[in-house]
Amino acid sequence: MANLILNNMLYITIAWLDILDILLVAILLYQLYKLIKGTVAIRIFIGILAIYLLWKVVSAIKMELLSEILGQFIGVGVLALIIVFQQEIRHFLILLGSQSPLGSSGMFKRLMNWSKNEDGQETINIKALTKACFNMSRTKTGALIVLAVESELKFHASTGDEIDAKLSANLLETIFFTNSPLHDGAVIIHQNRIVAARCILPVSDKDIPSQYGLRHRAALGITENTNALAIVVSEETGEITVAKDSKLLYDLSLEELRNLLETEVNK
Repeated sequence: MANLILNNMLYITIAWLDILDILLVAILLYQLYKLIKGTVAIRIFIGILAIYLLWKVVSAIKMELLSEILGQFIGVGVLALIIVFQQEIRHFLILLGSQSPLGSSGMFKRLMNWSKNEDGQETINIKALTKACFNMSRTKTGALIVLAVESELKFHASTGDEIDAKLSANLLETIFFTNSPLHDGAVIIHQNRIVAARCILPVSDKDIPSQYGLRHRAALGITENTNALAIVVSEETGEITVAKDSKLLYDLSLEELRNLLETEVNK
């Protein structure tokens, strides 16, 4: 049996195209790993990957019975994978679209630029936004603000109360005032207008430090499913956190927040 396996392995030939194939698959798996790292799906991913690699090995060395059993398992498991990893697959496709030539870094971004009008002037009032965040941080007023990028986030905006008002520091502070009926949930801003308040956002299941709560999970969740940018003001500490590209940037100063917003708005 050992001699049969050894003989089969000796007759395996590897061409340069095979090496390229392996390299591309490795890159794809690494990107998928980065998307689900820190979530409960990572263990499922590793288990399925181990079974798949075992299937390819037994197929290569001509162990037909085990190869057929594992092949049937892999074939039937495709639908189960789509169900289990539906959020991760959606995020991967969004990421792929945003990095393609027609995505946010290419022609589509130039045609649908959210941050500038026809005269090249900024349409997001960064000064008003940072002023409101600073005042709410100083008074420890909890807030969750979402800046819509290419997408207007109409679905998420529909879960709240329509505002459709020009962005101003006073209006933001009024919305998140503790006794305001609109202070729970998120505010969505698009093209310098407050579209809606009290919006419900998807919550991330990634591991985050225990001192951060539901607002931070919601901020992270919206950036996992869209290209939005989310700002969180903690009502316990007044700390300002920004969620961007499925990551949290903690404890930003006013200057760091302003620089980050200017970079994101003008890119």
